[in-house]
Amino acid sequence: MIPGKTGRLSESTVVAADTIKADADIVIATGAVGINTIIPFGIGIGQCQLLILLTPVPVVLGTTGNIAVGLTTVANRPTILTYVRSLGKWYLHSVV
Repeated sequence: MIPGKTGRLSESTVVAADTIKADADIVIATGAVGINTIIPFGIGIGQCQLLILLTPVPVVLGTTGNIAVGLTTVANRPTILTYVRSLGKWYLHSVV
């Protein structure tokens, strides 16, 4: 569970596109189109949003929108991002 959240994590499925909306805690992006902008939801002043992005196929996260560091996702492996409102960017969590 994410600190500050009550209940269960929400989940949605979106079609991968240049811009997608993160309208849940876990977003499954289908298709192989690169993603450059992720629109956050439910962000108050001074808050951040944690997003778990799952892709059935590798998808390129580009930096021409609001993603700070680009990455090609690994199929069926979660990519965890945090949106920092004050900076207006999504940041990847360190992965090994």
